[in-house]
Amino acid sequence: MSTMAVVTVTKMVESLPETLQNQVIDHLREYIEELQDELEWDCQFQRTQPQLIAAAKRARQEIAKGHAKPFDYEQL
Repeated sequence: MSTMAVVTVTKMVESLPETLQNQVIDHLREYIEELQDELEWDCQFQRTQPQLIAAAKRARQEIAKGHAKPFDYEQL
């Protein structure tokens, strides 16, 4: 099922010489792969949000109780 945007882009690409069509397709392929990577990253980040929030709350509680101490970079 094609949307009008896909049909328009397809017609635009088809109007180009074949060598340019291949270049456009290569660029589109790379761009779409990057978008898919970003979507996957966003999904993974959303799945870990509850754990990140819980860890931040625990850290704040530890600081409030005085159980936390400043990080010493010299110990690395």
